[in-house]
Amino acid sequence: MLFPRIIPCLLVRNKGLVKTFKFGEHKYVGDPLNAVRIFNEKQVDELMVVDIDATVQNREPDYKMIENLAMECRMPLCYGGGIKNPDQASRIFGLGVEKIALSSAVIAEPKLISDIAKRVGNQSVIVVLDVSKTLLGGYKLFTHNGKKKTGMDPVQFAKQAEDLGAGEIVVNNIDRDGMMNGYDFELIDRIRNATSIPMTVLGGAGSLTDVGELIRRHSIIGAAAGSLFVFKGVHKAVLINYPNPSEKQALIDTYFKSTSL
Repeated sequence: MLFPRIIPCLLVRNKGLVKTFKFGEHKYVGDPLNAVRIFNEKQVDELMVVDIDATVQNREPDYKMIENLAMECRMPLCYGGGIKNPDQASRIFGLGVEKIALSSAVIAEPKLISDIAKRVGNQSVIVVLDVSKTLLGGYKLFTHNGKKKTGMDPVQFAKQAEDLGAGEIVVNNIDRDGMMNGYDFELIDRIRNATSIPMTVLGGAGSLTDVGELIRRHSIIGAAAGSLFVFKGVHKAVLINYPNPSEKQALIDTYFKSTSL
């Protein structure tokens, strides 16, 4: 049986672990390998690691860093950052990564979704949509850490990504990144209603209540978060954390209760 997934998302910049705020200002929060070791102990469902500099700096993925992370990681690992072609994707899978996250490259050249899926399998190809709300209430896609406008509709691109063979969509809300003010359910509903492949949501989770509400509304879904799992308290002290078994079970029970109504 499939269950909701609760997924920490770690951002890497200059080999260090950081947390961004609306894709701009960032705070250093530690060493990625140490964070992975802690998440191992906490038995997280899945881990997502994104090198946020690779695409902006137009460089290849840091294969040594990825290898070190994969060797340490005892849960499914998704890596994103700098992947531009099937050869790079294959090399990363050879290092022990289970999923790859694609954004800028496939938005510029959507056919890459099919090309990479044929090489590594649809279930391993994750398309990340970095989305911001417009002044008129719509949503637009951005790339390069939110700095490059595409003018594209994220709902339409999500449908296209599914048609081209993506195995999962990650919806990342730029406006709520690091704000811890709750998920954007309007955006989530729009994309969920237009697609049928697995979906993960990132941006805005400030409490386990937010995670529970996402699961209640959308059942089998990935609830991803950054700040929630690296900060603690109103002053945002750095503390790697994750729901304990009883807290996690309560969140899963939220799903079962919603399906029995």
